[in-house]
Amino acid sequence: MTSSSYKLLLGSLTALSLLAAVPASAERADRFAKMQVEADQPSKVDIQKRIVTFNGNVVVTKGTMSIHAARIEVRENAEGYQTAVATGSPARFRQKRDGVNEWIEGEALTLTYDSKTDTLRLTDQAKVRRLRGTELADQAIGAVIVYDNGAEVFTVSGGAKSATPENPTGRVIVELAPRSGTPAAAEAASQAASASGSTR
Repeated sequence: MTSSSYKLLLGSLTALSLLAAVPASAERADRFAKMQVEADQPSKVDIQKRIVTFNGNVVVTKGTMSIHAARIEVRENAEGYQTAVATGSPARFRQKRDGVNEWIEGEALTLTYDSKTDTLRLTDQAKVRRLRGTELADQAIGAVIVYDNGAEVFTVSGGAKSATPENPTGRVIVELAPRSGTPAAAEAASQAASASGSTR
C-alpha cells in the first residue's frame, strides 16, 4: 500500500468513528478510544474517488461502540466531510450512554452517518432501543429513523419497508418507559414485579 493510500485509509477509519454519534449522550471517552476494524475480505481503497470499502462480516469497535455489518463504505467529499454507509441483514450498532448503566442499540438494513449534518439515518426495518442494564426501556420502530446528534432529536417514519412479521402494517411504533427514579417508574416496576409473581 502506498503512503498516500495508507493516509487515506487512516483518515477513512477515523471517519468511521463518526458512526459513534448515536442517541442519548454516548460515552464521551469513546471519542478518544482506539478504533479497530475487522473484515473477512481485503479492504478496497479508491484514492481518486476517496472511497474506502470493507466487506465480509465487518466489525468496528471503538471504546464501548461497536458496529456489525456485511459491508461498510466511507466516502469523503471535496470539503472534507465524510459519509459512512453500513449495510447488512441487518447492520447493527451498540454504544454505552455516558455516566449511566444504559445502552443504545439500533439496527436497520442500512445505517448512514453524515458528518456534515451530524445525523445518523437508519433505513429499512429500522429499530432503536435504549436499555437500562439488560432491561428494555424505550424502543422506536419504523421505515426510517433519523437521529440529529446536535439537537438530540429522533424522527421516525413508517411505511411498507418497515413491515415485519411483528409489525405487518409498517406503522411507526414508539414505546416509552417512565424516567428512572420517578414515582411513575417505581409504580411501573412494582406492577411488573406483581405480574411476574402472579404467573409463577
